[in-house]
Amino acid sequence: MRFFKLKRLKIVEQIAIIVCIAVVIPLSVSGFIINNVNQQAVRYQLRESAVLIANMVSDEIDFFSNTINTSLEQVEFSLKYIKGDAARKKYLNSVSKSFENCEKIEIAKTTAELLQIHERNNQKEKATISINLDNGDFLVATYSLQGLRDELFQSLKDDERQIYVMTNDGTLIASHNYTADLFRETLALMPKHQKFDEPVIFGNAKNQPIVYVKKKEPAITIIVNTTEDITNRMIYSNRAKIILSILFATIVILFIVALYTYYLYINIRQLFKGIIAISKGNYERQIRLLTTAFTPHEIVFLAFEFNRMAGEIHKSYIQLKQNNVELKQLNEFRSNLIDTVSHELRTPLTSIQGYTSRLMRQDIKIDEETKQKSLRIIKEQSERLKRLIEDLLTIPDIEGMRLRTNIESVWLPEVMETAKLLVKNKDNKEIIINIDENFPNVMGDKNRLEQVFVNLIENAVKYAYPDTKIIVDGIVEDGKARIYVQNECDVIPEDKLNRLFEKFIRLDDNTTRTTRGTGLGLFIVKGLIEAMDGEIKLSSSEECGFCVEVTLQLVDNKVPQK
Repeated sequence: MRFFKLKRLKIVEQIAIIVCIAVVIPLSVSGFIINNVNQQAVRYQLRESAVLIANMVSDEIDFFSNTINTSLEQVEFSLKYIKGDAARKKYLNSVSKSFENCEKIEIAKTTAELLQIHERNNQKEKATISINLDNGDFLVATYSLQGLRDELFQSLKDDERQIYVMTNDGTLIASHNYTADLFRETLALMPKHQKFDEPVIFGNAKNQPIVYVKKKEPAITIIVNTTEDITNRMIYSNRAKIILSILFATIVILFIVALYTYYLYINIRQLFKGIIAISKGNYERQIRLLTTAFTPHEIVFLAFEFNRMAGEIHKSYIQLKQNNVELKQLNEFRSNLIDTVSHELRTPLTSIQGYTSRLMRQDIKIDEETKQKSLRIIKEQSERLKRLIEDLLTIPDIEGMRLRTNIESVWLPEVMETAKLLVKNKDNKEIIINIDENFPNVMGDKNRLEQVFVNLIENAVKYAYPDTKIIVDGIVEDGKARIYVQNECDVIPEDKLNRLFEKFIRLDDNTTRTTRGTGLGLFIVKGLIEAMDGEIKLSSSEECGFCVEVTLQLVDNKVPQK
């Protein structure tokens, strides 16, 4: 049984874990190792430097001792040739002034006198150096300890270690950076059994090495103490520097990683948003990256390919919508075609079938007048079927822009008279043609123009109020011929007026249809007019009812096309 479910981490969380494992932990371990190595190296350096300083002080003391002994031996040699105490005393006074840091050179006759001089110098913190003369006397030199100290520690004046020079009986005769407390603590740590003439390291703190050198000749002990301040500066300050350096490096790495992650996360979020937008049907969505030096090539490539894919999908979606619209229009066309056929073809076919059956009957006698009337109705209904079929066959030519016209110079008054004769005007409404015989010729197909104006005038007659006039006017304006066909009827709404040029659109719907027609008249008229490089406009108002404006090119303004 599983007690927990492994959660998939986000990129930011994964990068944080990787940085912690690959950077922070190795840096911490490296810092710990470097700190230990540095501590060991500094500890070794402190030990070696303490031993070196002890040896240096020892060598300096040996040098001073040898120099003074050599000088006293020279004095001893010279005294052999000087007779008389007064002469000797005078010589010793002059010689003592030539020796650096030497205050006095005298002769002690007995050991007691030598001890007295030594005690007196101890009280005044002066050094006593003596050698035995051949006659049993002692040649005694008194030196200034301060001068010896200055020369002894001159090369170590910048060193912070504490250095003590003592006699073997524990008397301090010289020191460097002396403090009483540390001196007492250092003496307390001195081992009971001491070695001679070699540096020995002792002490409880391994980072604060203490070195002593105990000499037999001269009988002194040199102690070099490494203080806590030196340890802190050499070890702990270096440790702090190492820690700060590692901390600074970690912060810089984390900052760079965070900056990189920030740009990466922003761009990946853009990819996510783009994918979500596509999944929700927003195919126009484009990914806009925050492009910097931190933006990976792969992200840029993915964004480019995604935008290209989204563009192709959007194009396909638009094409699909257009296809759907076309299919909807085709379906509507099919429905309208069926409706037209059912309404417009059935009636004439029924009339033709009825009158034909009547003429074919043998059981009744039909007079000539009835026969002629029946044949006339059959002819009219046949012509009606013919016009309907011609209109239907014209639609593909208009939509495919394959409509052929024979463009020539046309005299409009003749076209209007012919159209007036061809118009079916059962209600005998008055049709007034206001086009003068001197009206300039227009460019067009004569037969097509007759078809156009028959449709327009018939349409005006069909929907005009009873006992009203149909007026056709013609003017020349802006170098073009403008023909207006208008009647008196109800005002047509603007939204419906704009749709009258579409196929199968009628003013009355299928349920309230009061007039015959296929709804193709204005569609065909518009296609014919445009094929002859003309224009047609519709308008409706209370002043003019329904008005059609047809614009045609004049012969003088356009070369005939064939």
